[in-house]
Parts: sequence; C-alpha cells; structure tokens
Amino acid sequence: MDLETRIAQFENMCREDPDNDMAHFSLGGAYAQAGRHADAAASYIRCIELNPAMSKAYQLAGRALIDAGRGEDAAELLTTGYRSAAERGDRMPMLAMGEMLETLGAPVPEVAAKQPTAAEEAQGDFVCQRTGKRGHQLPRPPFKGAIGQWIYENISQETWNAWIGQGTKVINELRLDLSQDKDAELYDQHMHEYLGLDTAMLESMRR
Repeated sequence: MDLETRIAQFENMCREDPDNDMAHFSLGGAYAQAGRHADAAASYIRCIELNPAMSKAYQLAGRALIDAGRGEDAAELLTTGYRSAAERGDRMPMLAMGEMLETLGAPVPEVAAKQPTAAEEAQGDFVCQRTGKRGHQLPRPPFKGAIGQWIYENISQETWNAWIGQGTKVINELRLDLSQDKDAELYDQHMHEYLGLDTAMLESMRR
C-alpha cells in the first residue's frame, strides 16, 4: 500500500470513528512520513486529547511541531508530556522528550524520582529499560531474531504483557488482519514504538 493510500485509509477511519485514538496516532505517523508535519502534530495532539496516557504521542507530537518550525509550541507540549511520562514511569519517551527540550534550549522539568512501593520491590530484580521499573524477565525471547532477543534482554514480562493488551487494542481499533502483510507491518510498527525501538536501533538489528 502506498503512503497516500494509507493516509486516505486513516483519514477515513478518523472520520468514521473520531474518538479512535489509535486511528489518530496512525494518521499522525503517516502524515509525518509524508513530510506533512503540521498535520502530523494535529493528529498526535488529537490522540493525546483522547488518551492522555499515551506518552509516545506526546513525544511524536513534539517532534512534528519542531519539524513544522513551531519550537515554542513544541517546548510547551514536551514539558507537559515529560511530566506526564515521568508520573507514569514511561522512561524511554520521557528521556526522548528531555533531549528535545534540551535541543530547543528549554528547561527540562525537575521531577521527583518515583519511589517503588513495597509491592513493586517484591516484583522481581529485572529492570525494564522502557519503564525503569523492577519486574521479571521474560522466560524466553517472544519470537526469533534480533528484535525478539532485544525484547528478551531489555523488556520486562510486565511491560510485554501491557503491550499485548495494547496490541489487542491496535488490532481491534485499526481493524487489522495480521494475515495481510501491510497490516502485520503496521502492527509491528506500533509494537516497536510502544517498546521504545527507534529507527536507528531497528536498522542496526537488521544488518
């Protein structure tokens, strides 16, 4: 499926179901790929309005605003997103937003380190690289290949379980048929974004 067809597909999905946060998130990604940065920012911001817990949408909205030449708007949104991600323990998006704030010359918010509860301390001794929280390591890579191995080494069982729940939402709300290559590719894209695998990391794994 070419990019313009994908954009049209997601635009139609957003019209049919305007409260579908994943449709707006996916439309933002397609706009960004097409270099339509202002449109991408608007779609990501709509996603945030519908689902304020999606730290990745804050990160990508900030990136789109920067690319659209709206640095002040980006700094304001990234500041809010940084605090929100810190509160939820979304470590990777938080760090990415902090780097963008520094690039913009804007202050990175000071946030109190979240102290683990006794229950969290008892959860395990494996530290998830996405959240910074203690948990349990997966018993084995979730699938073969370098990406599966990276998930095994860096992502906790608890975070992986959370992705499975989010992945089900992606499938249902975007009406994906994973037997179709284009839908499977879109599902993988959402998984990579959720777990914090950026383009450079993915490219290095595929060499």
